[in-house]
Amino acid sequence: MTLDPQPIAPALAAAEEAGWTTVRLDLDGVRSKAELMDRCARALRLPQWFGRNWDALADCLVDLSWLGPAPGRLLAVTSWRGYARARPADWETFEDILGEAEEFWREQGTGPELQVLLADRPGRG
Repeated sequence: MTLDPQPIAPALAAAEEAGWTTVRLDLDGVRSKAELMDRCARALRLPQWFGRNWDALADCLVDLSWLGPAPGRLLAVTSWRGYARARPADWETFEDILGEAEEFWREQGTGPELQVLLADRPGRG
């Protein structure tokens, strides 16, 4: 997982140019786990069966079949600092799930890669 305080537009553009699926998960104003799950469901276009809990999110992130075929996937999480401050334990769990999903796809070695970019402007959130 990459933490980059710079604008994410260049990373998104490069990923799209390479044919990757890009998703921006904007957490601006999110302060509860329920709000986080709702944002994830919308941004990632998660399937109806998504149970809006940590286990279901982890299951979805190691599937991603509904995003369609692509050589890779970039998930850019923006404006996350407010949530991280408001819900530090939940943020840690969320980061762990994202990291485990990245590792899962990296270990597959045969399919699309998943990279997560945490991007935010300092002082924002």
